[in-house]
Amino acid sequence: MAQSKKATAGSRSAAILEKKVEEFVAQQKNNTYNYKQVAHAIGATTATQQRNIALQLVEMAFNGQIIEVAPGKYKSPQRGNEATGVFVRRSNGKNSVITDADGEAIMVAERNSMRALNGDKVRVNIAAHRRGAEPEAEVIEIIEKKDQTFIGTLKVDRHFAYLLTDSKYLSTDIFIPKAKLKGGKTGDKAVVRIVEWKEDSKNPSGEVVDILGRAGENNAEIHAILAEFGLPYKYPAAVEKAADKIDAGITEEVIAQRIDMRDVLTFTIDPADAKDFDDALSFRVLPSGNYEVGVHIADVTHYVQPDTIIDREAQKRATSVYLVDRVVPMLPEHLCNGICSLRPNEEKLAFSVIFHMDSEAKVLSSKIARTVIKSDRRFAYEEAQEVIETGLGDCVEAIQTLNGLAKILRRQRYENGSVEFDRPEVKFHINEDGKPLGVFFKVMKDANKLIEEFMLLANRTVATFVGKPKDKKKPKAFVYRVHDVPDPTRLADLASIARAFGYKIKASGTPREINRSINRMLDEVKGRGEENYLATLAIRSMAKAVYTTDNIGHYGLGFEYYTHFTSPIRRYPDMMVHRLLERYLAGGRSVNVQKLEDQCRHSSEMEILASTAERSSIKYKQVEYMQEHIGETYSGIISGVTEWGLYVELNDNLCEGLVPMRDLADDFYDFDEKNHCLVGRRHNHRYRLGDNVDIKVARADLEKKQLDFFLLDDKGQPLRKSGEDELGKKVTVAEALSNNHGKKKRRRR
Repeated sequence: MAQSKKATAGSRSAAILEKKVEEFVAQQKNNTYNYKQVAHAIGATTATQQRNIALQLVEMAFNGQIIEVAPGKYKSPQRGNEATGVFVRRSNGKNSVITDADGEAIMVAERNSMRALNGDKVRVNIAAHRRGAEPEAEVIEIIEKKDQTFIGTLKVDRHFAYLLTDSKYLSTDIFIPKAKLKGGKTGDKAVVRIVEWKEDSKNPSGEVVDILGRAGENNAEIHAILAEFGLPYKYPAAVEKAADKIDAGITEEVIAQRIDMRDVLTFTIDPADAKDFDDALSFRVLPSGNYEVGVHIADVTHYVQPDTIIDREAQKRATSVYLVDRVVPMLPEHLCNGICSLRPNEEKLAFSVIFHMDSEAKVLSSKIARTVIKSDRRFAYEEAQEVIETGLGDCVEAIQTLNGLAKILRRQRYENGSVEFDRPEVKFHINEDGKPLGVFFKVMKDANKLIEEFMLLANRTVATFVGKPKDKKKPKAFVYRVHDVPDPTRLADLASIARAFGYKIKASGTPREINRSINRMLDEVKGRGEENYLATLAIRSMAKAVYTTDNIGHYGLGFEYYTHFTSPIRRYPDMMVHRLLERYLAGGRSVNVQKLEDQCRHSSEMEILASTAERSSIKYKQVEYMQEHIGETYSGIISGVTEWGLYVELNDNLCEGLVPMRDLADDFYDFDEKNHCLVGRRHNHRYRLGDNVDIKVARADLEKKQLDFFLLDDKGQPLRKSGEDELGKKVTVAEALSNNHGKKKRRRR
């Protein structure tokens, strides 16, 4: 009887909690929230209550009552029957519209798309919501068409031509009238603009914008990658011409307005193949026994004036793009590799942060000023590393002292909560035709870390100077490099999974406490079987760093103030920072915040595009390299788990390929999203993120930039039976995905 009363009381308590959650959600309008915020607002303090709230929010999202706008983050839908938004077209037919009101992604069937293209502004009708079913929309008007260009290979027949597209945003070929081919021939890689797409036509019509070269040729393929992401692959002649007219102009009058540091020992440390030298270090011992360390940055904005043709082009590009075999510069070569580059034995103008430091790396004073310098020596990282390790060579005292100071700064940074993620960077040995001959890893050594620490110190000092004025006046508008706190749900998941392996990670507390616990876990896990799994999850729990005027600090570095000041040759935000510093050092007023924020947002967007293009170029070279290794076996780790298969990263070369779900023929596997694994239905065998596996290279599709692997069993045999399921019936990829997706949905329900 007592047990029955207890159960009844528990049910009543759960019902009250559920009602409180619903009342909270109803009051939120367009606000976002997670389960912890809900729990705090309604006074739910126990772990059981918070777990029930988290489950209720998942259920409400599944039933369409609220929207999950990011993992673990929700908001109430602000939709009526009609809405406007941006159309998202996918080649697999899974089109959607992202509504302006609340950013919700609503499915749009192809038959209801009105031939809208990716990025078009549309008006839609939204069907009445049905419990347990995803909402659907129908395009009723294309408000604003986005200019559409696609990359692909031309096929020219006797009477017509078309483009075989490489795009994930379009499943059809593009018809091209022969008069619009611009001289293109079959097999040419081309950029094509869509001109129209009639409702009764299966294919859109377009015209050739540019011919990139023959498909398969290195230059054509690399230019195609840039064009795919809307990045420039050639420099406008007018901008080059304007840059060529600029002279170094280091006159006595210019020198007189700066701190003259030409006689101070100065040197650069860069990659062996670098041509643009953004930064240099100077060093001297002061009479007191302390050290003067100068961080000297190329004074680009002395030469590139605001709103000139060169500045407008740099602002549009926002960043240099570092592809696998080349750099696509933000600035014309005459500037980036010539007069701005801090080359040895040449007088150069710099914007500098000059530190006085003691032997314990304590900054006694700092000064931000424009200078004139003369680099005495250009070191490659390997040369500087040899000086550090052997004590032999040029600038020994300076390099070894700076290395000692950098190590102290680094240790202090980690003690104060900076997160330590050291991951090797893949590089290729490439011949003159662009063909990859081998793979090697770029590993951070002391010489790299020396430069990194002093650049971090300079960036932090500049941001603090503007963001935290000594006179306690209101800070002026500025460009900050910020890094938000991790998503609470992902962090809680990481802590839970780490706990299962015997490691403790704080899921709440100050950023310093959380980051120190992550660093401790990363250190303890080194060399153990779960290292890859937990390190990967830790990285994925982190947010993305961006540029903004709203300073929230840099979580990953553990800095309250941080900016980008040290690379103006290759990053436009650094040029913005230089101009703001010049203005504020002269006592100028704060600039317009909104205009500055717009420039920050554009720079962040272009940074993402540039990094995506870089990864795409690496993937292309990886696939090209692995074409020569079909049928060979490798060891690797599972780097991704999805409902369509396993991604495996090879230990020898970091090439990543897919083991399709259809080829896991020893069982039928379900995707366990929460635990990042595939689970076999019959034998309960699990393939988990970070697991070590052996594979055989099955296919290398250069056009799709895709590698396919076979998973090997304990005997070294492919775990595959010609695409048969556990009943011996042939299944297609689509069927396998559909079946698996259906199972996943039923489990969630």
